[in-house]
Amino acid sequence: SVLCSAILSSYLLGERLNLLGKLGCLLSLVGSTVMVIHAPEDEEVTTLEEMTSKLKEPGFLAYAAILLALCFLLIFYLAPRYGQSNILIYLTICSVIGAFSVSSVKGLGIAIKGFFAGQPVLQHPLTWILVITLVASITTQINYLNKSLDIFNTSLVFPIYYVLFTTIVITTSIILFKEWVTMTVVDIIGTVCGFLTIILGVFLLHAFKDMDVSLGNLPQVLQNEQPVPVTRDDKNILIEVDNSSIAPEDKPKVFMLCT
Repeated sequence: SVLCSAILSSYLLGERLNLLGKLGCLLSLVGSTVMVIHAPEDEEVTTLEEMTSKLKEPGFLAYAAILLALCFLLIFYLAPRYGQSNILIYLTICSVIGAFSVSSVKGLGIAIKGFFAGQPVLQHPLTWILVITLVASITTQINYLNKSLDIFNTSLVFPIYYVLFTTIVITTSIILFKEWVTMTVVDIIGTVCGFLTIILGVFLLHAFKDMDVSLGNLPQVLQNEQPVPVTRDDKNILIEVDNSSIAPEDKPKVFMLCT
């Protein structure tokens, strides 16, 4: 998502992607690969009853309540005031809502497997709760993601959204499915390092997006020794009279006061 959106927006939409932006895309790809290699294995949740017990745990209920409160704060207070100028407002809404969409997809995947196995999943209330939650969350995500794309650069929206969304998904996985319980220290360090690599890539993509840096002008950028222009007061302009016959220390100088 990060790589394709940044490159395609550069070629198809004419949005600028310099050398540091391309390096940021590469780092995001490397970080994602490292995270996949060290990702935790899914815990075996095979029935809707087990999914229901997971959703009813106090830890996840408190976590969901915090996410809902944050989402309402962003939608009704911060978005009308700062959404047009701050790229993080709309993307944070999409990412927070993403926690509910990921949980709903997980539960519906179990329901679909049970349906083909002949289980009465359509009579289970959790199935319809998950369907309603998934439709509402995806609709909200698409709405605010499109608003963000209408205002901000596409090559910036998707990388930042990727980092925020991944953070929420990892946190939700830890709290709801407890997928990190059986992870080794090496896998935990690898996952964290991969995520930090993604953040570094997004930083390069965002922080230096206005710089004109490419392989062609890289030596000039690194060896830029242009003198800083001196700003003179408009009321006191020094006019030096060039006279080669007079020593520099004896050269007459004329001062003109301009008003």
